[in-house]
Amino acid sequence: MSRNIDENEHLHRLLCAVALGDRAAFRTLYDTSSARLFGFALRILRKDELAEEALQDAFVAIWHAASSYQVHLSAPLTWMATIVRNKALDLRRRMHASMETELAPRDHDLVEALQDAAAGPQERVQLSQDALALAGCMEKLAGRQRQAIGMAYLHDLSHTEVAAQLGQPLGTVKTWIRRGLERLRDCLTKGGAA
Repeated sequence: MSRNIDENEHLHRLLCAVALGDRAAFRTLYDTSSARLFGFALRILRKDELAEEALQDAFVAIWHAASSYQVHLSAPLTWMATIVRNKALDLRRRMHASMETELAPRDHDLVEALQDAAAGPQERVQLSQDALALAGCMEKLAGRQRQAIGMAYLHDLSHTEVAAQLGQPLGTVKTWIRRGLERLRDCLTKGGAA
């Protein structure tokens, strides 16, 4: 019990310092609590890269909201875990919405191509195999890479439009797309085994 009280007091002091913009306190807060909060996010999202993304988003929110923490409403770790939970659930919702958005046009394009009267049987089989390989490789991308590539190439949006829709800096979106395309190329080159 005493350890919990000491830990709560320590985290509360760190949050108070973070509220004043103390970067060293923020680093200590991260070092002290990130492993447990990562585990919490991982239980919700079940993928390391998604849990890391949720944790990063949560710590950005903690940095900005530290001044709103109220010690009489919850323990510091409980307050931070709630932020992590919300970020993880938001990410999971975005992932599901993104997958639905991306899959519908691809399925429609595949059906249209398969119905092309000029395509012979071998072309139809190859197209089907290529589409399945691409879909399998897309599933292996990190959520934001998959979403950015889907918006850029399936919905024909410019990188600037993708950045605006995702509310992210243009450079970040370009990096997601470039790295995602590299991973897709590697995956497709290895026959979908990457």
